[in-house]
Amino acid sequence: MQQEQPDTGNKKLLTKYLSLATQIMVALGIAVFGGLKLDKWLSFKTPLLVWVLPLLVLIGMIWQVIKDTSKK
Repeated sequence: MQQEQPDTGNKKLLTKYLSLATQIMVALGIAVFGGLKLDKWLSFKTPLLVWVLPLLVLIGMIWQVIKDTSKK
């Protein structure tokens, strides 16, 4: 009996997107942590950098995804 081997192209694509998702989660975690520390260090009354830094990270990551996927 032969066992069917999964398509290596699909595995490569899955690995690529899993690594991208991991990068996004780690970057957002670092941005939130950095925002908390900076807000405390700068003594802001409202948590401004906790919102701004992750937003900038998301914009940057979406820009990178668009740039990477639009290559021909």
